[in-house]
Parts: sequence; structure tokens; C-alpha cells
Amino acid sequence: MPAPSSTATTTSAIVAATDLTRRYGEGEAAVDALRGVTIAFPPSRFTAIMGASGSGKSTLMHILAGLDRPTSGSVVLDGTELAGLDDQGLTTLRRDKVGFIFQSFNLLPVLTAEENILLPLSIAGQKPDPEWIERLVDTVGLRDRLTHRPAELSGGQQQRVAVARALASRPAVVFADEPTGNLDSTTSGEVLALLRRSVDEFGQTIIMVTHDPDAAAVGDRTITLTDGRVSSDEDR
Repeated sequence: MPAPSSTATTTSAIVAATDLTRRYGEGEAAVDALRGVTIAFPPSRFTAIMGASGSGKSTLMHILAGLDRPTSGSVVLDGTELAGLDDQGLTTLRRDKVGFIFQSFNLLPVLTAEENILLPLSIAGQKPDPEWIERLVDTVGLRDRLTHRPAELSGGQQQRVAVARALASRPAVVFADEPTGNLDSTTSGEVLALLRRSVDEFGQTIIMVTHDPDAAAVGDRTITLTDGRVSSDEDR
């Protein structure tokens, strides 16, 4: 099947942004982190967002995920216009529709690996699907580490827990913010392979911010931001 076009229509996209701007500060001190970004992310694709420090890539991801609000423009995530949601609505949307993977893992130290994986479901008051969780645990290779707490796990194992946690609720989209930034090259490759598998085998949609060209190469598409604008958008 041919790769979806990078100019996918908004209606076919899991996440779509239209004319996003984000300004910090006022007057002469104002900084425009985003300057009219319009972009759509089709389902079941792995997109990498790259750019130099200050290019706006993290700002874009935070706005797409409902963690920050744009100064102007709109974001639609799985059919919901984010501008129409109050803070509680955004919290609920993130809980129900979005998975997150962070550079610093963000695991709760008092919980076991299994408890960390199931945390999004617990917070949402949902019962886990045992078959799905078993498959996830085997996919990330943590069967013998489920009772261990984060301090008893290597960095790579902690990030695998974070990947499984992000996928546990089968979200509409997973946002990964420099997910290999704290890992060595071998472990980075393992985590990226897991993300690739989640797209190929589970149909997951992943949007990853990275500064690493090798990490970006694992994706289906690379978007590059320069000074708050999309400077290139390439499918593989």
C-alpha cells in the first residue's frame, strides 16, 4: 500500500493543526515560537519532528497534545477541536486519547513496572484488557521485571516500561519527546524498534520530537521546523 501523502486531508488525520502560532511575551520582548504551522498526521504512521534548539518543535508537540494552547490557530485531535475544551476537558482528552513517552521516563518510583504500565488505566477507572497487556509486556520484553521498581531497572528497561504505559490504553496517538535522549546507542535502537513495531503491528500513530537523525530515520516521515515554520516535510 502506498504511503499516505504528507498533505493528508484534515478529515483523514488523527491530529491536524491549522495556522498555528505561539507567541511568548509581549512587545519588543515577544518571541514567536510557531509562525503559521499547518500540518496533518494520518493514522498508523510514525512521524519524526526535527529542528534546531529554538525551532519550535517542542512547542508544536505540546500544542498538538493539548499541553499548551496556541496564540492562534486550531488543533483537532481524533475529531475533537482542542480550542473548545476547558482545562478539565483537555485533561480528560489527554487521559483518554493520548499516550506520552518522555526523555526522563517519568515513572512513579513507588510503583512496580507492572503498576506503572497500568497507571493510565487506573487513573481513568478502566479495567485492563488482560490479553492486550500480556501482549504488550511480551513485546517490550519485561516479563521478568514486572515486580521491580524503577530504581531496580536500567534506563533502557525504564523506557520500555514507559513505552508499554503509553500503549496500555490504546490511545489515538502517542507523543514521544526525545525518547532516546538519555539512552546509549544500543538501547536507543531497541526502544526505537519497539516504537516501530507498535506502528507496524498495532497500528499505533506516533509523533516523536528528536534531534537525532538516526532516530528520525526509523519513522515514516520527517518534518523539520526552522524558526517556527515547517521547512521540510518528507515521506519515506
